[in-house]
Amino acid sequence: MLSYVFILVLVTSLVMAEFYSSRYDDFDIQPLLENDRILLGYTKCFLDQGPCTAEAKDFKKAIPESVETTCGKCTPKQKQLIREVIRAVMTNHPEAWKQLVDKYDKDYQYRGSFNEFIQSND
Repeated sequence: MLSYVFILVLVTSLVMAEFYSSRYDDFDIQPLLENDRILLGYTKCFLDQGPCTAEAKDFKKAIPESVETTCGKCTPKQKQLIREVIRAVMTNHPEAWKQLVDKYDKDYQYRGSFNEFIQSND
């Protein structure tokens, strides 16, 4: 009986671990999109060129895995938010975007699939 309970707990935790925490699903990205100072602040954090807010630290931890799996653990809401922020950086700060790509995908191994992810709307 104890082994069945253990297996149930293990399976439940694995299923729940398929996605990142929904803690930031309602994160208000409008200030990022409307204020270059804030957007560049997050970018500098991700590039180890400036301080990080608590939220930026959490986001930064997920970047390598998100790039490698094309946001495979992201909820649909998180995917939408990430696309909007990335598009803003790409459009308004192409040099910062290049630095981010160089840092997190220096061999351009994931560039094609990540570009498709950014352009999609699923």
